[in-house]
Amino acid sequence: MFKLICQESTKDKIIVFSEKRSKLIVKNDSQKDVLKVTVDGCEITSGIRCDYLMIVNEKEYFIELKGQDVNHAIEQIEETIKSLSSDAKNSEKVSFIICTRSPLASTSIQNFQVKFRKKFRCKLIIKNSPHTVTI
Repeated sequence: MFKLICQESTKDKIIVFSEKRSKLIVKNDSQKDVLKVTVDGCEITSGIRCDYLMIVNEKEYFIELKGQDVNHAIEQIEETIKSLSSDAKNSEKVSFIICTRSPLASTSIQNFQVKFRKKFRCKLIIKNSPHTVTI
């Protein structure tokens, strides 16, 4: 399914995704098997795509690290879900947009979150960098 050079399997307790000034820190205290896929420029080399995909126990996490263009980040996540998700409509997914500064009002973010839940069965999380999550 994925190109081997674009993926890395890890059980590290702390997994960091970072680009420029945006950073997502994943705490993996129980040392689950995690598959890190570099999407942008590796798995997908043209078109709109997000930065990373993380797979844990068949649950997919789409990750976009951004400055402040949240609308573009949402497009990137949508396109990547359509291209790489094992089941774009039915599998359980979480998407993270980590930005240096989010210019969107909370009502706009809530509207995107509802859309993602309905369209992709995907929880959309938009947070300022750095953000830490536990899996």
